[in-house]
Amino acid sequence: MKELNKQELLKISGGAISGSLINAFIRGISTILDLGRSLGTAIRRIQTKQFC
Repeated sequence: MKELNKQELLKISGGAISGSLINAFIRGISTILDLGRSLGTAIRRIQTKQFC
């Protein structure tokens, strides 16, 4: 493995958005939407007093 000097280290760029980061973000949004849907359903059932 080649060792880099300080000038070469300063030229390194990176940090592109990876697929796993996008997947985690989408799963987080999906979870928030599911929680909101469940909360809305619970509020509606309480208001109309219709329980299973």
